[in-house]
Amino acid sequence: MAEQTWNPEDYGRNARFVTDLGMPVVELLAPKPGERILDLGCGDGVLTKKLRDRGCRVVGADASPDFIRAAKALGLDARLMDGQDLSFREEFDAVFSNAALHWMKQLEKVIDGVFRALKPGGRFVAEMGGKGNIARIEAATRRALQKRGLEKKVPEPNAYPSPGEYRTLLEKRGFQVRTLEYFPRPTPLPKDLKTWLSTFRKDHLAVLEPGDREVFLEEVQEEVRPFLCDAQGRWSADYVRLRFAAFKP
Repeated sequence: MAEQTWNPEDYGRNARFVTDLGMPVVELLAPKPGERILDLGCGDGVLTKKLRDRGCRVVGADASPDFIRAAKALGLDARLMDGQDLSFREEFDAVFSNAALHWMKQLEKVIDGVFRALKPGGRFVAEMGGKGNIARIEAATRRALQKRGLEKKVPEPNAYPSPGEYRTLLEKRGFQVRTLEYFPRPTPLPKDLKTWLSTFRKDHLAVLEPGDREVFLEEVQEEVRPFLCDAQGRWSADYVRLRFAAFKP
């Protein structure tokens, strides 16, 4: 089975919009100087550093060794860790996550680990992909894989829960949900959809013959062009987001 991998340089060039669009989640977090915060799925650490610059004591956690190296290069306390198997116990005032939780498909294990990691009264503030996120892109990529008989080699890379599903999981673990928003956010892309796919769907490309990769990318891009590319040739992705703040009693 192919798995998604990350290249920090590639990510910085083609996906910086992800961290740029994370600032509303930072504002919802409302970090205070001196607070100890876990940034779950910290990526290359750019947003983690913003929390540190606000005076927080921040720990970044990510499952990608390359991202952890990039975050450490920023002088951050960054730890290689699976978000589905957190080992912290009542250490943090807050757990923060931006555009990462949907990569951790065992949702209940993540929520359980976050709950244990928080001090009593701590908060869990995050944004992730919600039900219907990138639905057109996902459908086109699955069709292109099926056409090649490769769909079983690439499992669904993400979990996109509905707001009701995620609220239920949070409350089942004992969280008190303060706010939970669910909204479409068509997101302009810095380049074309092929570049987005090359960054966020490396697992798909890994199962293809090298000579077929460009054909695959073109095929997917052309299928969604009528919906995701405007008359000026500007591309967007059909993002749907789930943003929430929950508290541990």
